[in-house]
Amino acid sequence: MSRPCQQGCSGCPSSQKEDPQVLQEKFAVKLTSPEQIVVALAGNPNVGKSTVFNALTGLNQHTGNWPGKTVTNAQGLTRHKNREFILVDLPGTYSLLANSVDEQVARDFLCFGNPQATIVVVDATCLERNLNLVFQVLEITSKVVVCVNLLDEAKRKGLEVNIKTLSQELGVPVVPTVARDGQGLKELMNAVHDVALGIIKTNPQKMTYDQDIEEAIQTIEPKLNNILQGLLDSRWVALRLLDGDHTILQSIYEHLKVDAAHSLERRVTYCHD
Repeated sequence: MSRPCQQGCSGCPSSQKEDPQVLQEKFAVKLTSPEQIVVALAGNPNVGKSTVFNALTGLNQHTGNWPGKTVTNAQGLTRHKNREFILVDLPGTYSLLANSVDEQVARDFLCFGNPQATIVVVDATCLERNLNLVFQVLEITSKVVVCVNLLDEAKRKGLEVNIKTLSQELGVPVVPTVARDGQGLKELMNAVHDVALGIIKTNPQKMTYDQDIEEAIQTIEPKLNNILQGLLDSRWVALRLLDGDHTILQSIYEHLKVDAAHSLERRVTYCHD
């Protein structure tokens, strides 16, 4: 006969900690301890994202494929302030609009992979183009650190980035780096550590759209709130539906289905005599 588990197993519904096996099975993120911190690494192609990843993780990395996809999955470990971080290098994309497999993989990990923080790497020489992705990520999650990379290239071109003002405008930490020389990476991980643990409270800038769009969002959002129950930002989902992106509905359905299966499995596996 089943009874409530008294042992506080990590996967039991009575435990306050999220079952690390959920991430492992859905996104091939293999946590060896619930204390590990999962960090997503996003960015446009050719902004030095892989350089940041390699500099932080060194030899402590492995590659494979995302479950059910042909897209490469790169993950690595790094330690900072006596904490172990799992960095998940998302496919380089210009947007999260799910127009390609790469974009859908990146979007779904940010939505359902539960990263405790997300680093968005941008190129200091072409900020305007790169900030498009930054704003899209901020619509999904507030736990963001922006890494302004290639600062040396910007200086050579006579460009200067006001890091403090950019941080104030975005409402999240912004850290300047020259990743290939290792400059700024310690400061980057300091910010990631503090955002992931809630030491830094972010207040991200949200986009405001034309009146017609905002009115449509207000009509759809309450209905989505009842369905999503806090799973995702209902405003962001409303925008995706208004844009004609129905792949998000399939991703939500698959996520809810997997979670229901895990919930049943945990009840059977962990709560028994």
